[in-house]
Order: sequence, then C-alpha cells, then structure tokens
Amino acid sequence: MTFTIGIISDTHGLLRPEALRLLAHVDHIIHGGDIGDPEIITALRRVAPVTAIRGNVDTGEWATEFAETELVRLAGRLFYVLHDRNVLQVDPVAEGIDVIVSGHSHMPNIATVDGVLYVNPGSAGRRRFKLPITLASLEVAPDGLNPIIHDLEVG
Repeated sequence: MTFTIGIISDTHGLLRPEALRLLAHVDHIIHGGDIGDPEIITALRRVAPVTAIRGNVDTGEWATEFAETELVRLAGRLFYVLHDRNVLQVDPVAEGIDVIVSGHSHMPNIATVDGVLYVNPGSAGRRRFKLPITLASLEVAPDGLNPIIHDLEVG
C-alpha cells in the first residue's frame, strides 16, 4: 500500500488553487515554513492532517503554535522538518532519519546523501526572482520513497 505525503513550503500567505488540487488526494501534508498566514494551515487541514513548522517570516502571536523543527513518523519513515537546511543541527544518519524536509531557498531540490532523502519542495507562494512555483509529493511505497516535484504553472 502506498502512503502519499504532500510537501509544500514558502506559501508566504498565498495558497494557490493549483496547490490545493495537487494536494487533494494526499494522506498527510508537511509545510516547511514561511506559512505567512495561519489560514493557510487551516485550509490544508481540511485536505489532510498537517505537520507544519514556522519559517523566518512567520512572526507574531499566531506563529508561536508552530515549532522551528518537527520530527514526525509517517508510514514507518522518520521525517525531520526544518525551514533552512543550512542550519541543520542533527546528524540524520545517527538519528535514524529517513527524510529531511526543508524550504527557505525557494529552489526545488531532491537529493539523497548517505541514504537520507532531502526534499525541498521550492516555493508555492508568490514568485521570487525567476524561480518556479512548485510543491512536492512523496510516495512511501513498499519498494521505497518516490519523490516528485510538481510545477504549479504547468497544467
């Protein structure tokens, strides 16, 4: 059986209809910070359970309900969520972490380092420079992890 996780980050207060359509059938959503507006998380929670952390633009009283990092087990895999991968202070291999989810850079990226999958879904919010508008999905299947970056501007 496959468990699908939607991974979104850097919404900066904008939840695009295209993002909601892509997330419509996921089992869980991870938001990698820079939420921008608590209503984003409210809307995402109507789709699936949400694990969210705050990013550097998430200030104010509403943001205090979100930690700077989260460790969550989904479909038997251990996920570590932080906003900026450059400030990662844990050893994912030693901690038994399967997936690191980050945001911040607005640049979508998938990489495997020492058996740990790193996923940055890019930015699903307002365009920054000429970077794409993206989010990611991750299928946890019996044969492994299958991450995909989705461009929200391509049908």
